[in-house]
Amino acid sequence: MLNRRDCVLLPAAACVAALAPGRAGAQPADKPVKVIVPLPAGGSTDALARLLVDKLRNRYAPSVLVDNRAGAGGRIGVAAAKSVEADGSNLLFTPDFPLTMSPTIYPQTPYQSNDFAPVAVCGVTSMALTAGPGLPEAVKTVADFVAWARANPKAAGYASPSAGSTPHFVGMMFARAAGLNLLHIAYKGGAPAIQDLLGGQIPLSINPVGEVLEHAKSGRLRVLATTGPARSRFLPEVPTLAEAGYKDVVVQSWLGMFAPAATPPATVNRLNGLLLAVLQEPDVADAIARIGMELPARLSPAQFAALVRRDVEHWAAVIKATGFKAEE
Repeated sequence: MLNRRDCVLLPAAACVAALAPGRAGAQPADKPVKVIVPLPAGGSTDALARLLVDKLRNRYAPSVLVDNRAGAGGRIGVAAAKSVEADGSNLLFTPDFPLTMSPTIYPQTPYQSNDFAPVAVCGVTSMALTAGPGLPEAVKTVADFVAWARANPKAAGYASPSAGSTPHFVGMMFARAAGLNLLHIAYKGGAPAIQDLLGGQIPLSINPVGEVLEHAKSGRLRVLATTGPARSRFLPEVPTLAEAGYKDVVVQSWLGMFAPAATPPATVNRLNGLLLAVLQEPDVADAIARIGMELPARLSPAQFAALVRRDVEHWAAVIKATGFKAEE
């Protein structure tokens, strides 16, 4: 199994100078700008998208709006973003997996990652393996869960926000490394998975850290491990899967802004500069932390494009190693 150690939290070798928010030429033609988010409203991806859109309004264009196009694990929204006008008025804000994993998993996916121009990485998150009241209270560690799963094979399973998502494959990688046969239960977004976890209908869920943080701090849920190369600063008492003995299950996920591939490079570069400037504003950094995400390295569009290419190759190898076959 391959490691996922392309940690985009580390400083980039070269950074792009951020444009001042009011710099001339930062706006596209005088028309509304639409940012497609391929996941439901209310999740962490949507929250970050809306935060950034609020900051871009009147800096990038007079009107910038979020357009949620959920369905098919993000593929419906990403496909819609492929065929729009490439003049800077149509953008895509997405987590990594619809671009880096879905085209490999689902052969009928109507797009590839190179159908889009990477603009900027806007957030980074680890995943959290989280237990609810469906597991005995005595299950407090990854080792405890493995022992319980072996003793209760018919009940052993985990939820993820979507089939073919990063959390889905974290679960597959973990199960393979632990020698477990875990049933995967796919939900339509993180929120319904968390609700069933809280209700005891499922024993374990794998989600971005921010989606479970509030419930973990209140004691309603307990996080057994996170998946980053180091402990999450939001859950410093929780070990990583690597610390728990699963050194090959090291995964971070990024969220980023894209434009259609034919968008003029000058527009992509201007938007990159604006986003990098916005991400440095204290209130934005605080808001990103409140949703359990980390600020990313300040990558140029070219550096982001290289990261996307590496991730496509990485996940293609992981998917092949797991033997996963999509059922559609």
